[in-house]
Amino acid sequence: MGEIVLIRHGETTWSASGRHTSVTDLDLTEHGVSQAKALVPLLAGRRFEAVWSSPRKRALVTADLAGLPVTAVIPDLAEWAYGDYEGRTSEEIRGEDPDWTLWTDGGKGPGGESADEVAARLDRALAEAEPLLERGDVAFVAHGHSLRVAAARWLGRPARDGRDFTIDTASVSALGYEHGGHAVTLWNLTAAAAGNA
Repeated sequence: MGEIVLIRHGETTWSASGRHTSVTDLDLTEHGVSQAKALVPLLAGRRFEAVWSSPRKRALVTADLAGLPVTAVIPDLAEWAYGDYEGRTSEEIRGEDPDWTLWTDGGKGPGGESADEVAARLDRALAEAEPLLERGDVAFVAHGHSLRVAAARWLGRPARDGRDFTIDTASVSALGYEHGGHAVTLWNLTAAAAGNA
């Protein structure tokens, strides 16, 4: 049985500075390009039945540099929409709203998504991917918050429980099975952690 392999895109200027990035379509930094290329050995030996990417350039470029031909661009894998909080750090947001957390309060304004809305998107992607696991792995090349929600939902937990999973840029995680039930089988492996950087 295959696994859903979660691959977070390489570093951008905004991810490096902690700025919330959803719809802003940023390029990878030079370091992000190196990170994405360093994913190749971490993915070696896997047989991908499908490689699905978020529509954002940073995810598509990461897939390409990691040697993964994208078989479908999946809008449901896009990052959590932050609305008015796009481009701002959590510290800046809490300067105005000290009790705010993305996990409970979501994005702000007309373009912002709630945790339930993000969960619904990731539930669709997971449900479409799971039948393919009988033939091999399915890659989700996407973003920090959306992949954390995917992990929580795979385990049957609410989207807000994604806060319990940290995930670095250009990391590999996997969702699979243990004794017939859903499990996290690998989490947050980077080339540096694997000794490949």
